[in-house]
Amino acid sequence: MLVSYNWLKDYLGDAIPAPEKIVELLTFHAFEIESLEAKDGDTVIDVKILPDRSSDCLSHRGIAREIASLLGVTLEYDPLASVPSLLPTESIEVKIADTNLCPRFTVALMIDITVGESPDWLKDRLAAIGQRSINNIVDATNYVMYAIGQPLHAYDADKFPQVAGKWQFGVRPAMLGETVSLLAESGKNEDRRVTLKGGELLIIDESSGTPIGLAGVKGGRFAGIDSSTTKIIIEAAHFDPIRTRQTARGLGIMIDASKRFENEPSRELPPFAQTEIIKLIINIAGGTFEGYLDVYPNQKTNPAVVVYPVQVNALLGLTLGIDEMAAILHRIGAMVTKNANLTLTCVGPFERTDLQIAEDFIAEIGRIYGYRHIVSVVPAKVPLAEINARHYYSEKIRSVLLRQGFSEVITSSFRKKDKITLLSSLASDKECLRSSLAPNMAEVLDRNAPFTDLLATSDTRVFEIGTVFEKTKTGITEHFALCLGVRLKQSGYSGKEDAVLKTAVALLEQTLKMTALWNIEKGIAELNLTTLLTQLPSPTAYAEVTVATEVTYSPFSLYPAMTRDIAMWVGEGTDIATIETILNEAAGPLCVRTTHVDAFTKDGRTSYAFRLVFQASDRTLTDEEINAVMENVYSAAVSQGWETR
Repeated sequence: MLVSYNWLKDYLGDAIPAPEKIVELLTFHAFEIESLEAKDGDTVIDVKILPDRSSDCLSHRGIAREIASLLGVTLEYDPLASVPSLLPTESIEVKIADTNLCPRFTVALMIDITVGESPDWLKDRLAAIGQRSINNIVDATNYVMYAIGQPLHAYDADKFPQVAGKWQFGVRPAMLGETVSLLAESGKNEDRRVTLKGGELLIIDESSGTPIGLAGVKGGRFAGIDSSTTKIIIEAAHFDPIRTRQTARGLGIMIDASKRFENEPSRELPPFAQTEIIKLIINIAGGTFEGYLDVYPNQKTNPAVVVYPVQVNALLGLTLGIDEMAAILHRIGAMVTKNANLTLTCVGPFERTDLQIAEDFIAEIGRIYGYRHIVSVVPAKVPLAEINARHYYSEKIRSVLLRQGFSEVITSSFRKKDKITLLSSLASDKECLRSSLAPNMAEVLDRNAPFTDLLATSDTRVFEIGTVFEKTKTGITEHFALCLGVRLKQSGYSGKEDAVLKTAVALLEQTLKMTALWNIEKGIAELNLTTLLTQLPSPTAYAEVTVATEVTYSPFSLYPAMTRDIAMWVGEGTDIATIETILNEAAGPLCVRTTHVDAFTKDGRTSYAFRLVFQASDRTLTDEEINAVMENVYSAAVSQGWETR
């Protein structure tokens, strides 16, 4: 969320610290900061608000309240400090079909307003956070949303039909195939008509049943504000966060208003938002406030939570006293009562809907106090009560296979096609749970087989220890599995892999002292470890860990390698190491590996064959480049008196 420093100053006054200090406070106590930027006489802070605090901190007042809590000061101006008192009206009716989906709906009537350009100060405020000005009424609704976090929408009352002198609003779920015309999205000129799937929450003209907006997501074109508007009805409501998110994601309409509704701001906010926007519109558009209607059948207050100081100190590793804890919680606006049994009864401020259980308040104490003040303590050593057989035998299996030249891989648990289909897939190629490791292993082997020359190996050997899933009569069962794979040729299974697999399997069974039931097919062997673990003895102590030799990392190239072969007759007594040295010097830095691949003797002469692998770290090599390098290699061989073949 983009936050204007000048806007924050309206709430904090002279107590506001420098922008850099705000960044430090929020970073160490509350939120990540994406950026800090000077912009047209203002400073804009990009604050990363996570879902746990989006209900109150997706607003300038919320961020200002957070800064005040961290500094231990009070807000100079707090729009949520006084309970609103608004004149009621009988000229508007609201009918809510399901009060669980719409727990609160408020409307306010204003007359004799003048629609026009917003004043410069309002344009500047919105521009600082990346919002364009539309007109003073629409800008006012946006301003209040970014100020206190409550979205609003304004209707032209003269375009809204009346029945018996009353405007009639309704809120209900949509029917399948119903359509609604929405206002143009930001940056677009044309309005949008959407066809609904059914279940989306609608705001309607109750007199005709006409949809006039997607509740919590997007306002409709119905009764839109224009330059001729003089009488407006302002809506501020609370909608179910789950239904709002489903609608916004389902229709691909994710805007700032829906983001706030789906994070469930407090149900107490609508009258505060109405109070703020009424004052603002009178200031910038004139007019008179005529009355207000508040339909609030499902009231909800924050719970009273008992906090045990002993538990606070135990969880946080602190030694705070009960009075210190109470003082910290007072700073966030909580009501705190000290009980006779030395506990605290805490009720969070109405806008903090995240404070529901004792651990929520404990977390507040920790972060306000400062995690930097918590001293790290090394836990005392305790005897190992039980050895995890799954981990123990997995390590033994790894040690055997790594010594045999196998590399461990970790592949996805999801497949495009398999026996168990997910209700909601992550992607079109991840619609099922895997029932076997073998298909993934085959893909890994096929992808990596071309790198044998680059790695100077005669084959590709990999293994995976992971979970697979199968459907049974009682549901879905998870199994622990081991899969080995060997590939000798790039084009697929050659039939000779089984010998390598059988050697590895024999060593594993010798180490585990157990004969297992393997499924071996086309160079891939798989084993159900869950079944095997039930047959193996329970480990009584971990085996001694062998410390690996020191390894130095060097970056690898992202570009493909190329190979060339050279064979030559050499003089008697010429050794392979000497030949490799001469070839490497001639090949230059693009040659990353030289491997001796063949030798035979005929008529008193010996022929050696070598494979040279070329690769660049910054580009894909061309045939022309490598052909030129090989000319140098051939010339070097000829200069030694060797006859190339």
